[in-house]
This record gives sequence, C-alpha cells and structure tokens, in this order.
Amino acid sequence: MAYDEPGRAGSAEPTPGVPATVLENVFDDPAHGEPGRDRVGVHLVWETLLLVGLVGVVLLLRREDADALRGDGLRTLLVDVVALGLLALAAGLSLRTAAVNLAVGPIAVAAALHFAEQGDRGVPAALTPALVAAAVGGLALALAVVVLHVPGWAASLAAAAAVIVYIERRSGAVVVQAGYDPRRTAFYLFAGFAAVAVLGGMFGAIRAVRRVVGRFRPVVDPARRRGVLAALVTAAALVGSTVLAMLAGVLLAANAAGPVVPTSGLDWTVLAVGVAMLGGTSAYGRRGGVFGTLLAVGVVVVFLAWATARGWTVSRWTVGGAALGVGLVVTRLVEACGRPRGAIGEPAETAPAGDGTISTGWSLPRPSTVDNWAPALPAQSTATPPDPWEAPRWETGSRRWDDDDR
Repeated sequence: MAYDEPGRAGSAEPTPGVPATVLENVFDDPAHGEPGRDRVGVHLVWETLLLVGLVGVVLLLRREDADALRGDGLRTLLVDVVALGLLALAAGLSLRTAAVNLAVGPIAVAAALHFAEQGDRGVPAALTPALVAAAVGGLALALAVVVLHVPGWAASLAAAAAVIVYIERRSGAVVVQAGYDPRRTAFYLFAGFAAVAVLGGMFGAIRAVRRVVGRFRPVVDPARRRGVLAALVTAAALVGSTVLAMLAGVLLAANAAGPVVPTSGLDWTVLAVGVAMLGGTSAYGRRGGVFGTLLAVGVVVVFLAWATARGWTVSRWTVGGAALGVGLVVTRLVEACGRPRGAIGEPAETAPAGDGTISTGWSLPRPSTVDNWAPALPAQSTATPPDPWEAPRWETGSRRWDDDDR
C-alpha cells in the first residue's frame, strides 16, 4: 500500500507472479496474508459448546431458584444480560479492530453515577450530556490511537485513569433518582441486543468486511501504519465502544437493587474483555464468531444468578479472570484453526515480505532438481602418477656416494 508510509515502496506480493485480481479473491489480506481464506468452522464448534454450557447453567438455576426464570426475576435477569452484553460488545468491537478499549469499565461506572444523580430530570435530559461526553471522549481516544499509531490498550488505559479521577470525586454511594425502570421493556431490550450481536457477527463473518475491520492488526513491523482506511475503521470502533459502554452503565444503574457505588470499574473491564474473548473474538483482532458473544454473556450472567441463589459471594474479578483465562485458550484455537488452509490441503508456503526497492536485489533463485551428478564432477585421469621416491636423481646421488666410498 503506497499510502502506508510516504516515500516507501509498497509491500511485495506474498506469492510472486500471481496477478493482483487473483490475490483479491484468494487472500484475506492480499498485501501480507497467507494464501486462502479464514476458516469459520472453529467458531461454530466452540459456539456449540457454549450453547451446551448455557443450557447446563440454566438447568442448574432452575433447580436452585425457579422464580429467577419467570416473572420479575426473568426480567431482571434479561436486563443484566443486556447490560453486560453491551459491555461485551464494546470490548469485542474494539478487539476486532486490534485496538482494545480498556476504559469500557470505568466509562460504564461513570455513566451509572451520572444517571443516578441526574435521572430525576428525565431520561433524555440525563442521557444527552452523557452521550455527548462519551462520543467526544471516544473521539479523543481514537485520535490518540490512529494519529500517534500507538497500541489501543495503552491509550485506553490512560483514558481509564482519567475517568477514574472523575469517579473518585464521589465520596459515597449515589441513590438512583430516576423513575426509569428497564424491566418493563426487558424483552424488547434483550431482543434488540440479541439482534445487534448476531447480525454484527454475521456481518463480520463476510470476508471483505472482516478484512477491512481487522486491517489495523499488524502483520509486519508494528511501527508501520496500515493506511487511512484502517485508521478510519479503528476510530469508528473506538467511538462506538465508548458509547456502548455508556449505555451499559445507564442500564446497570437503572437495574440496580441499591445505590450506585463509586468504584474504579476495572473489574467490569476485565469481565467485558473476558466475555468477548470467551465468545470467540481473537485477542489479535479480525477473527470472531457469530453467536459467541450472545452465548458467552448468557453463560456468565446465569452463572452469577445461580451462585447468588446458592448464597455464594463471587466477585467480578474472579469471574472475569476465569473468563479471560479461558478466552486466551480460545484465542489460540481461533488463530491456529481459523488460519487459511493451503490450496491442496497442505500448509501454505509464503514468500518473505519484501522491503521495497532495498530487497529486490537480494532474492535468491529457487534451486532446480538435478537428475545426474556425473557431469558436475571433474574428469578423472587414468594415467598413474609418478612416484617421487623413484626419481632418477636419487639413483644418481646414490652412485656418487658409492664412488666416494671406493
């Protein structure tokens, strides 16, 4: 891509001699990728296992507390699913672009505190300034990531620190002043979240879309910029993840049984990123499933409800750490089993990426097969070489010694 770095030649093709039109149809990343297209079968297998796990925890919850799955208990459970689901979508969206947003947890807590304080003014009046602040903050974070071309986790961690400073200005818990009750529209909220999660996963499974969304993912030297399109997509994803985290915080405050407690919110970040990775989103970006986020959120929320019904106290740090640990294993499976397959069932052999005009003169020709080694050997002479110990000068010298003895 000529616009990646001004004054530097474009990257070499992964397979020399293959036309660019063929590469566009065969490669997921024509500039640097491996021959073939990403495989999604590993996501379907993992999502099947998640579905089995969800059915299992639902049966456990039904055995322990059947009221949690009907009436007001079910509505509260569905709102919890939507709240955590929005956080997981925020984390997963940024993960897909290889610029994870670690500030989603603190943003959710800050939004919950704001809604608890300003909710008595009405939902529109309370949401509008929070939405504007989230969009502006997300844009500032996006500019820092794409303009400076720095890792998203580092920039978002700095943003999280700034949000935590805002949270720490509250000395105590804040009672929710709003009269908005999301449980009255719990089924609609859940249907909307499920539609967004599944349709987004299906949309991201399209080869061209997946390639564009994951274009910020480094493939060679991470200092090299990935182009204007990658910067725009990554910036939009960071802004979107910030807004989704704000909406999740509003639902957390409105669905809470008590006042909103000021916390750092980093436990929500760990839980959100862990759930996103547990659903099949790769920690390296680009690759992800279809139903994984919806199923993973359901498993975690129902498990927490079951633990509460049994009288257990399980912190979000514990659940988030466990989900993150399993998600790392899932990332390895997704990257190993989702990589392109060779054209004839064998691992694809890719040529080393070029470095512009500098490396054009250093390519070595591929050795050819040699059928007969005989012509390459020097011709052997059949004559016997003379023996230096039998030279005439030794005989002559011997005669001279004999004459002297006489």
